[in-house]
Order: sequence, then C-alpha cells, then structure tokens
Amino acid sequence: MSEHQWTAILLTFKLAITVTFILLIICTPLAYWLARTKNKFKPVLNAIFALPLVLPPTVIGFYLLVAFGPNGLIGQTNQSLGLSSLLFSFKGLVIASCVYSLPFVLQPIQNSIASIGKSTFELASVSGLSPLNTFFKVVVPQAKLGFITACVLGFAHTVGEFGLVLIIGGNIPGQTQLVSLLIFEHIEALEYTQAHKLSLFMLIFSFVILFVLYWFNQRKNVNWGNVK
Repeated sequence: MSEHQWTAILLTFKLAITVTFILLIICTPLAYWLARTKNKFKPVLNAIFALPLVLPPTVIGFYLLVAFGPNGLIGQTNQSLGLSSLLFSFKGLVIASCVYSLPFVLQPIQNSIASIGKSTFELASVSGLSPLNTFFKVVVPQAKLGFITACVLGFAHTVGEFGLVLIIGGNIPGQTQLVSLLIFEHIEALEYTQAHKLSLFMLIFSFVILFVLYWFNQRKNVNWGNVK
C-alpha cells in the first residue's frame, strides 16, 4: 500500500484509540450510576444515550455541524475563547466520534455492572470496603468482560465511521481523511484496485477484532463453567 493509504490507516487508528480512551473515562462512572440507580428518569436517560444506535449518522453530523459552526453554541464559545474551529479538524472528529460511539462503550459496561448481584455489593459494604475500593476490587474484576467488549466495540465502531466524519471533518489528506473516506475517494475515481486493497485490509482487521472478542468471551464462559 502507498504512503497515502498508510497515513489514512494510522490516522484512523489514532482517532479510534483516542475516542475509546475518552469514552472509557466518561462511560465508566456513568455506567456505574445507571446500573445502580433507581432514579425515575433512568429510562429517559438510557433512551438519550442510546440514540446514536438508531439515528442515521447524517442526522448526528448535521446537528454537530450546526453546533460547531460560527453561529452555533460551541462555535461561538470557541470564538470568544480564541480557540480554533472544531470543523474540519481532528479535535472535531474526536468529539463527534465520542458522541456517535458512546452507546457502544456505555452499554456493555452498564450491562456487566447491572448483572452483578445486589448481595455482592451488600457483602462489600459489610466488609468495610469504601465505594472506591468496592469499585476497583469487586466491580472491575466481575465486569471485566464488559470493559473489554466496550473497548473493542468502541474502537471498531469508530474505525468504521463514514457519514459523520465526512460531515464534520471533510476529507483532508493527512488531517481528517480516514480509511473509510479514502476508500470512497478511490471508488469515485474508479481506482478499484486501491479500494480493494484498503477494503480487504479493513475486512481482515475487523474479522480479527471480532474473533478475538468472541474467543475471549467463550473462554471466559468456559472458565466460569469449570468453576461452577
């Protein structure tokens, strides 16, 4: 593959790693609270956080475009603070991707924590563990698979983005041109050989990622079965 293609691949992976790391920080306490709370607004919040699962990427991209623009709330705030525009920038891609991939990180962690029995938390409390110690010594080990799944899905989903990143980042080589955008560019130019190389690379990469996730999940279930 050409240097141009490797640049797009590395930029895509850089974006995916950055977004996954940020979402882990944001979603971990949020998932813990959502899994444990009995707040009456919980269904509303769950629905809001799950919207990117059902909304077309172009809808999310449009509203972020308006928000990031010179007349939008975020755009005007950036201007007043002397900050650069988020449109057609890597920072803008990070924020947009965090919004779009949030449920793919949030839900696996939330479901894993919710599956931990109430008696486990009661036992931790009786044992004198602080909430922080309970989280790291009890929740994290038992919800480990959820965290791994969240990382894999968040990373893979960000790698596969197209419509949203095209609207927010454009298609600037070396700055915002991701693999999906470069493949589209090759197809438009009838460069099918180049499009095939990149597509095959992403196909193999995606398969390996999912295979490792399912293999780990199956191995985890087998280990738990042996323990029982």
